[in-house]
Amino acid sequence: MVVGVGCGPGMLTERAIAVIRDAELIYGSKSAIERAAPHIGNGCEVRIITDYAALRLLPENAVVLSTGDPMLAGLGYLGGEVISGISSYQYACAKLGIPLTKTAIVNAHAADHAAAFEVIHGEVCRGKIAFVIADPAFDVAACAMRLQDACPACMIAVCERLGYPDERIAIGDTNAPPVPASDLFVVMAGVF
Repeated sequence: MVVGVGCGPGMLTERAIAVIRDAELIYGSKSAIERAAPHIGNGCEVRIITDYAALRLLPENAVVLSTGDPMLAGLGYLGGEVISGISSYQYACAKLGIPLTKTAIVNAHAADHAAAFEVIHGEVCRGKIAFVIADPAFDVAACAMRLQDACPACMIAVCERLGYPDERIAIGDTNAPPVPASDLFVVMAGVF
């Protein structure tokens, strides 16, 4: 079973808490385990994931924690039952007042950023607001430059450390895009 622990502290669903509380064996990244820790039972064995390739070989009773929502660039690919988490996508859209139906998700994490810029450009040209799953190397300024011709009214938001006490959301445009101050961020681009 794969359980989403949300994009930050306090983002676990009631169903996720119940599954974590009843688990006998939990695997997760350090940050996922920290988010779930208040709900892990005393008798539960907890292991930090060191080999993601071996996750398909875990025992049937293992609960695998996934940051954010497992089906949004998370561990949902492992199959079996998946318990959703509150994702950075849901959270960012809510914070910015952007309906999910007006968005398109672009995964640029550990991907070819130049190719991602083209996908983002295409989505913005279609009238969508691109939600970009970024990585620390994602160049927001280069993305903004690619969007300048597509949409003169295009806004860019950098949403950092969503759900954490030091959360930061900075909004600019293609001429003056915000600059990420941390490595944990997502980007929204379009008319909003």
